[in-house]
Amino acid sequence: MHKEYRINKFIAESTGKSRRDSEQYVIEGFVEVNGKKIKDLSTKVTSKDVVKLKGKKLKLPEYNYVIFNKPAGYITTREDEKGRKTIYDLLPEKLHHLKPVGRLDKDSSGLMLLTNNGDMINVLTHPKFHVPKKYKVIIKGKFNINNANNFYNGVDIGDGEIAKAEVISIMPEKNGCIELILVLEQGLNRQIRRMVEKLGNEVVSLKRLSIGPITIKNLKRSEYTYLTKNEVHNFIDYLDKNFDCTL
Repeated sequence: MHKEYRINKFIAESTGKSRRDSEQYVIEGFVEVNGKKIKDLSTKVTSKDVVKLKGKKLKLPEYNYVIFNKPAGYITTREDEKGRKTIYDLLPEKLHHLKPVGRLDKDSSGLMLLTNNGDMINVLTHPKFHVPKKYKVIIKGKFNINNANNFYNGVDIGDGEIAKAEVISIMPEKNGCIELILVLEQGLNRQIRRMVEKLGNEVVSLKRLSIGPITIKNLKRSEYTYLTKNEVHNFIDYLDKNFDCTL
């Protein structure tokens, strides 16, 4: 089946214009669907329909989805005024049009998803959605089941923010360090580091392992790969079913 779009969204996706501007094109009679001029904003179309704006045929952009194993030492931005290294220094130019879904700070590593699908970026980063993300965290200091319960119930990390995380694994202490596996559904700034620091401990390393069902696979540091069509379909289906969104 071909996905349906409201006419204003189809125009906006195809042209890069705002949805409001796209609505105005419809209202003013500049839009044709399958050879017929339309002015009804409730009109729905699919990629199989022939949609023209001022006589020019419109085509939806091709969406790309890339997973990338970010190494520590790089920031998640296209350019940096301080001249620091960015993830785009590691990615080929053909991927530079893709935007990262959320951020990993300079000292963190692991899974990043990059795409040009703005709706997906919104779902994965908007506070009203709670897509789980899994992390492996190495900390210095003590951590026990009471700390894990505190993380689950919520930790005041300052600035009026209560941070929560589910600790699903605590490895025995080794050389003064403990390995934790955490799942977050929030996306507060430097959340894990601030939660750990609240205990008086220190994060030695932090690596993201997954975003929902998307995992880092066996990618080595700085490696990337495209999600397959089947992986993209399953991911979108997962988001639609679990977070009541339409992509």
